[in-house]
Amino acid sequence: MLVDFFLHLRERGVKTSLQEFLVLLEALRRNVAGYSIDDFYLLARTTLIKDEAQFDRFDRAFGEYFKGIESLPGMETGIPEEWLRQAAKRLLSDEERAALEKLGWDKLMETLKQRLAEQKERHAGGNKWIGTGGSSPFGHGGTHPEGVRIGGRSENRSAVKVWEKREFRNLDDSVELGTRNIQVALRRLRRFAREGAAEELDLDGTIDGTARNAGWLDLKLRPERHNAVKVLLFLDVGGSMDDHISTCATLFSACRNEFKHLEYYYFHNCVYEHVWRDNVRRRTERTPTVDVLHRYGRDYKLIFVGDATMSPYEIVHPGGSVEHDNAEPGAVWLARLTDAFPHAVWLNPEPEAHWPYRESISLIRQLLGGRMFPLTVDGLTRGMRELSKA
Repeated sequence: MLVDFFLHLRERGVKTSLQEFLVLLEALRRNVAGYSIDDFYLLARTTLIKDEAQFDRFDRAFGEYFKGIESLPGMETGIPEEWLRQAAKRLLSDEERAALEKLGWDKLMETLKQRLAEQKERHAGGNKWIGTGGSSPFGHGGTHPEGVRIGGRSENRSAVKVWEKREFRNLDDSVELGTRNIQVALRRLRRFAREGAAEELDLDGTIDGTARNAGWLDLKLRPERHNAVKVLLFLDVGGSMDDHISTCATLFSACRNEFKHLEYYYFHNCVYEHVWRDNVRRRTERTPTVDVLHRYGRDYKLIFVGDATMSPYEIVHPGGSVEHDNAEPGAVWLARLTDAFPHAVWLNPEPEAHWPYRESISLIRQLLGGRMFPLTVDGLTRGMRELSKA
């Protein structure tokens, strides 16, 4: 629709090229400018005119062509699709929210199979079909106490299953710590031992040996002193844990600095039959949790880090995982881990005042024998004290 505008500029002596005109079209395609004539004017002048001496000539030609027009022709109805989806979302009252039925796991999965077989077109704002907005338990962008999120992004965090390929990122162990409080708290979990090659000068031994050797220097060396505590760290990533990335990255960095014997793995929401070391390759390079149980000794201290905020189905129901069809519930794997590593705690970045209102947190806390602590300096101190009892 702007070819005539380009030709009009050339007829008025404005020095602009076809290549510059294509740049303008690409900028419009990428929504660089808004839909007002003023925004378009600034974009067109920036992309089409390379010589300031041409500004006045461009202004006159532009004014002639768009005289009396307040917005670009054909763009008045260019409403972003996201706005339309949000407009379709129903605003439910407290009474309507309370009336929404929790289907239960088996009925929810069976109903989803029926909807997939029956649905033939897109829906928005309803309470039955897979769609956007509304109060249906299937789709995204709506309101329901439990459902299957298909596409879109998490908003209410009430989905018991997510149908999409999600990518998580690794925690950064090179974070510059803004405070030493975390490291100070972690130092309560210390048991020093001298290991490795004898490379450190033993001053007291050297003095004693020299004295016993009639004044001839007798150098004594000893292995360097290290924290001998062994830590197995399990880190929850993705979903609601995105709110706590900074805090968890700081903790991870502090652990890497504090513990010489540190092994770590990632999981999502609850531990199941596989864990992984790299979130980029979490689907191709996974570690069977059984291997972790057999690889490390009972002297390892087990630390879980996660908000424990999920559907209760993920903990107590086979197939309840939000991302895959797990053969055994998360509670079974948590029990196996805490049996193999009896010195275990769970660090929760969620405020402790919120814990009683989330069923999944209560379940995890019960499975850990009450050994859940907030991810605060005080909580870390209490958690490290618990791990130091043995």
